[in-house]
Amino acid sequence: MNELEQAVHVITVLVVDDHPLLRDGIASALENETDMRVVAEAVDGKSAVEQFRIHQPDVTLMDLQMPGMSGIEALRAIREEFPLARVIVLTTYSGDAQVLNALKSGASGFMLKGMMRKELRETIRAVHAGGRVIPPEVAVELASHAGSGVLSAREIEVLKWVARGLGNKEIAAELHISEDTVKAHMKSILSKLEAKDRTHAVMIALRRGILEF
Repeated sequence: MNELEQAVHVITVLVVDDHPLLRDGIASALENETDMRVVAEAVDGKSAVEQFRIHQPDVTLMDLQMPGMSGIEALRAIREEFPLARVIVLTTYSGDAQVLNALKSGASGFMLKGMMRKELRETIRAVHAGGRVIPPEVAVELASHAGSGVLSAREIEVLKWVARGLGNKEIAAELHISEDTVKAHMKSILSKLEAKDRTHAVMIALRRGILEF
């Protein structure tokens, strides 16, 4: 940060998204703001970590869905190395599982891509000031599943195979466990997700972001 930026308190911003039009849109939206400036861009998680090390921006805008290293993985890597990093997660999806993962990984805020035109600048300012910003839509999604059970890593693994159309016997063979163990996992999954059957469980998991398309 140069002396002029320090004098006028310019908020430096790193933009991370694999879509060039979105990165260009953010840069365009901020170019006339006297108190903030885009200092770097990245197209995936790996380059996001590299660009953060170089520029150490005040605020990072991080997409979740990217090739290679995901936004969540990049967020964790950045926060592990720079614990005070402020990261705003950009997403088109408000599934509570993704939001919870991002919160646990140290996200300072969330922004739905469809609302960025209205809320981008104020969200950046609020997070830079030390606040945490969660859109009402995301907060409602979190609250609606507050009492739901959390699927274990193994249960998610089983459900991924269910989503691919495999039966219990085939899943058991893939995971090198007994068919009875698969059945026990499925019983737990149905209970935690309050699902009527296997197909319903997959639909719920996709909607909530527990499974990805």
